[in-house]
Amino acid sequence: MPIKFSIIVALALSLALPSGLGASSDERTLSFYHTHTGESLVVTYFSDGEYLPEGLGALRSFLADWRNGKERDIDPRLMDILWEIQLTARHVETYEVISAYRSPETNQMLRGRSNGVAKKSQHIPGKAIDVRLRGLDTASLRDTAIGLQRGGVGYYRKSDFVHVDTGRVRRW
Repeated sequence: MPIKFSIIVALALSLALPSGLGASSDERTLSFYHTHTGESLVVTYFSDGEYLPEGLGALRSFLADWRNGKERDIDPRLMDILWEIQLTARHVETYEVISAYRSPETNQMLRGRSNGVAKKSQHIPGKAIDVRLRGLDTASLRDTAIGLQRGGVGYYRKSDFVHVDTGRVRRW
Protein backbone atom coordinates (compact mmCIF):
# COMPACT_ATOMS: atom_id res chain seq x y z
CA MET A 1 0.00 0.00 0.00
CA PRO A 2 1.48 3.39 -0.92
CA ILE A 3 2.66 5.71 1.82
CA LYS A 4 0.28 8.60 2.33
CA PHE A 5 1.66 11.71 0.68
CA SER A 6 0.38 15.22 1.09
CA ILE A 7 1.78 18.23 -0.62
CA ILE A 8 -0.21 21.17 0.66
CA VAL A 9 0.12 24.43 -1.23
CA ALA A 10 0.36 27.73 0.65
CA LEU A 11 -2.86 28.96 -0.90
CA ALA A 12 -6.15 27.12 -1.02
CA LEU A 13 -6.80 25.17 -4.20
CA SER A 14 -9.26 27.77 -5.42
CA LEU A 15 -6.63 30.50 -5.13
CA ALA A 16 -4.02 28.46 -6.96
CA LEU A 17 -6.07 28.39 -10.14
CA PRO A 18 -6.23 31.01 -12.89
CA SER A 19 -8.51 34.02 -12.46
CA GLY A 20 -12.17 33.26 -12.50
CA LEU A 21 -10.93 29.82 -11.66
CA GLY A 22 -7.74 30.95 -10.25
CA ALA A 23 -4.41 32.78 -10.26
CA SER A 24 -1.42 32.14 -12.50
CA SER A 25 -2.21 29.69 -15.28
CA ASP A 26 1.43 28.69 -14.86
CA GLU A 27 0.77 26.88 -11.56
CA ARG A 28 -1.30 23.71 -11.69
CA THR A 29 -2.66 22.13 -8.53
CA LEU A 30 -5.03 19.18 -8.30
CA SER A 31 -6.89 17.59 -5.39
CA PHE A 32 -7.49 13.84 -5.17
CA TYR A 33 -9.24 11.33 -2.93
CA HIS A 34 -8.50 7.63 -3.49
CA THR A 35 -11.68 5.59 -3.12
CA HIS A 36 -9.82 2.36 -2.31
CA THR A 37 -7.21 3.61 0.17
CA GLY A 38 -9.08 6.55 1.73
CA GLU A 39 -6.02 8.75 1.18
CA SER A 40 -6.14 12.35 -0.01
CA LEU A 41 -3.60 14.41 -1.90
CA VAL A 42 -3.43 18.06 -2.89
CA VAL A 43 -0.48 18.48 -5.23
CA THR A 44 1.07 21.22 -7.31
CA TYR A 45 2.67 19.32 -10.19
CA PHE A 46 3.53 22.22 -12.54
CA SER A 47 4.88 25.71 -11.90
CA ASP A 48 7.03 28.34 -13.61
CA GLY A 49 6.81 26.56 -16.96
CA GLU A 50 7.94 23.12 -15.81
CA TYR A 51 6.76 19.93 -14.19
CA LEU A 52 7.80 19.67 -10.55
CA PRO A 53 9.70 16.47 -9.65
CA GLU A 54 8.35 16.50 -6.08
CA GLY A 55 4.77 16.81 -7.35
CA LEU A 56 5.21 14.06 -9.92
CA GLY A 57 6.84 11.87 -7.25
CA ALA A 58 3.86 12.36 -4.95
CA LEU A 59 1.53 11.40 -7.82
CA ARG A 60 3.63 8.29 -8.54
CA SER A 61 3.13 7.10 -4.95
CA PHE A 62 -0.47 8.21 -4.53
CA LEU A 63 -1.63 6.68 -7.83
CA ALA A 64 0.20 3.37 -7.29
CA ASP A 65 -1.54 0.06 -7.91
CA TRP A 66 -3.62 -0.10 -4.74
CA ARG A 67 -3.83 -3.88 -4.87
CA ASN A 68 -0.08 -4.52 -4.56
CA GLY A 69 1.56 -1.13 -3.92
CA LYS A 70 3.62 -1.18 -7.12
CA GLU A 71 4.43 2.25 -8.50
CA ARG A 72 5.15 3.74 -11.91
CA ASP A 73 5.70 7.24 -13.21
CA ILE A 74 2.41 8.82 -14.22
CA ASP A 75 2.29 10.60 -17.58
CA PRO A 76 2.20 14.32 -16.65
CA ARG A 77 0.01 14.96 -19.71
CA LEU A 78 -2.68 12.96 -17.90
CA MET A 79 -2.60 15.50 -15.08
CA ASP A 80 -2.79 18.28 -17.68
CA ILE A 81 -5.98 16.73 -19.05
CA LEU A 82 -7.51 16.63 -15.56
CA TRP A 83 -6.45 20.25 -15.06
CA GLU A 84 -8.01 21.27 -18.40
CA ILE A 85 -11.23 19.45 -17.56
CA GLN A 86 -11.61 21.60 -14.44
CA LEU A 87 -10.88 24.81 -16.35
CA THR A 88 -13.24 23.93 -19.19
CA ALA A 89 -16.05 22.77 -16.89
CA ARG A 90 -15.40 25.75 -14.59
CA HIS A 91 -15.63 23.28 -11.74
CA VAL A 92 -12.70 23.03 -9.34
CA GLU A 93 -13.16 20.18 -6.90
CA THR A 94 -11.57 16.95 -5.74
CA TYR A 95 -11.11 14.08 -8.16
CA GLU A 96 -12.20 10.74 -6.73
CA VAL A 97 -9.77 8.11 -8.04
CA ILE A 98 -11.13 4.66 -8.79
CA SER A 99 -8.07 3.36 -10.66
CA ALA A 100 -4.82 4.80 -11.99
CA TYR A 101 -1.59 2.83 -12.47
CA ARG A 102 -2.25 -0.86 -12.83
CA SER A 103 0.61 -3.37 -12.69
CA PRO A 104 0.72 -6.04 -15.41
CA GLU A 105 -0.19 -8.65 -12.76
CA THR A 106 -3.26 -6.71 -11.64
CA ASN A 107 -4.31 -6.07 -15.22
CA GLN A 108 -4.04 -9.78 -16.03
CA MET A 109 -6.10 -10.67 -12.95
CA LEU A 110 -8.79 -8.15 -13.93
CA ARG A 111 -8.82 -9.47 -17.52
CA GLY A 112 -9.67 -12.87 -16.09
CA ARG A 113 -12.71 -11.36 -14.38
CA SER A 114 -14.00 -9.04 -17.11
CA ASN A 115 -14.10 -8.77 -20.89
CA GLY A 116 -13.86 -4.99 -20.59
CA VAL A 117 -10.20 -4.90 -19.50
CA ALA A 118 -7.78 -4.30 -22.38
CA LYS A 119 -4.70 -6.51 -22.68
CA LYS A 120 -2.59 -3.44 -23.43
CA SER A 121 -4.44 -1.14 -21.05
CA GLN A 122 -3.30 2.49 -20.86
CA HIS A 123 -3.30 2.00 -17.07
CA ILE A 124 -0.17 -0.21 -17.30
CA PRO A 125 2.20 2.52 -18.59
CA GLY A 126 0.68 5.10 -16.21
CA LYS A 127 -1.25 6.89 -18.96
CA ALA A 128 -4.83 6.38 -17.71
CA ILE A 129 -7.02 7.18 -14.75
CA ASP A 130 -10.62 6.35 -13.81
CA VAL A 131 -12.25 9.19 -11.89
CA ARG A 132 -15.26 11.14 -10.75
CA LEU A 133 -15.15 14.89 -10.09
CA ARG A 134 -17.05 15.82 -6.95
CA GLY A 135 -20.11 17.95 -7.63
CA LEU A 136 -20.11 17.27 -11.39
CA ASP A 137 -22.17 14.43 -12.81
CA THR A 138 -20.15 11.87 -14.73
CA ALA A 139 -22.01 12.52 -18.00
CA SER A 140 -20.85 16.16 -17.85
CA LEU A 141 -17.34 15.03 -16.93
CA ARG A 142 -17.36 12.70 -19.95
CA ASP A 143 -18.64 15.42 -22.30
CA THR A 144 -16.01 17.88 -21.10
CA ALA A 145 -13.21 15.32 -21.54
CA ILE A 146 -14.43 14.38 -25.03
CA GLY A 147 -14.56 18.05 -26.01
CA LEU A 148 -10.86 18.47 -25.20
CA GLN A 149 -9.90 15.91 -27.88
CA ARG A 150 -6.76 15.06 -25.88
CA GLY A 151 -6.96 11.25 -25.60
CA GLY A 152 -9.24 8.35 -24.85
CA VAL A 153 -12.45 8.84 -22.87
CA GLY A 154 -14.60 5.99 -21.59
CA TYR A 155 -17.92 6.43 -19.82
CA TYR A 156 -19.05 3.83 -17.31
CA ARG A 157 -22.54 4.98 -16.38
CA LYS A 158 -23.46 2.01 -14.17
CA SER A 159 -20.20 2.22 -12.21
CA ASP A 160 -20.39 6.04 -12.22
CA PHE A 161 -16.89 6.95 -13.41
CA VAL A 162 -15.03 8.24 -16.45
CA HIS A 163 -11.82 6.79 -17.88
CA VAL A 164 -9.36 9.35 -19.26
CA ASP A 165 -6.06 8.51 -20.97
CA THR A 166 -3.30 10.11 -23.03
CA GLY A 167 -3.57 7.62 -25.90
CA ARG A 168 -5.08 8.37 -29.28
CA VAL A 169 -8.35 10.29 -29.37
CA ARG A 170 -11.27 7.86 -29.08
CA ARG A 171 -14.35 7.31 -26.95
CA TRP A 172 -16.57 4.52 -25.72
